[in-house]
Amino acid sequence: MIAIDSVLISDDIVKKHFVCDLSACKGACCWHGDFGAPLTENELASISNNLPAIKKELSTKSHEAMKHGFSSTYSETQFTGTALHPNGACVFLTFNENGIGQCGIEQSYRKGYSTIKKPISCELYPIRVTKNEDQGFEAWNYDKWDICGTACDKGTSLKIPIYQFLKDAIIRAKGEEFYNQLHEAALHINT
Repeated sequence: MIAIDSVLISDDIVKKHFVCDLSACKGACCWHGDFGAPLTENELASISNNLPAIKKELSTKSHEAMKHGFSSTYSETQFTGTALHPNGACVFLTFNENGIGQCGIEQSYRKGYSTIKKPISCELYPIRVTKNEDQGFEAWNYDKWDICGTACDKGTSLKIPIYQFLKDAIIRAKGEEFYNQLHEAALHINT
């Protein structure tokens, strides 16, 4: 376990390898699973403020699925996340011309229509963040999922640990100094 500030980080994040292989999985993490992507309070507000622009990227089915809102509170996990279609797909899921799932929030951001990039929980995947408000810390764990098997294989063949693959996301979440400390800890652990 690595401790940086008030974040406890599983050793798997620096030891295991991972590089998304969208050509193989087609973005399956956006349409498989039991819950939507966890959202922070700031993300809920940003999505709400940018929703008209984001909706330009979404299908009519997504618009219909959002009639009761773009987020849901999942009592089993005690978090608020993106709402889901009846088939379990995220309401913000879009597909490119190659049939690869993409985030409609991110597509809107890339086109300059909105100011929110995508939920940080999506950008940090396969890291899952659990917050313990009472104790004042976060736990970062590797969420191993069978649909990401090719990402593990690709990461292993390229020798890229999870934390290096997610460098930009980690910096977005916690800052460059945090990433540098994580990198130093990884060098120590992996020698």
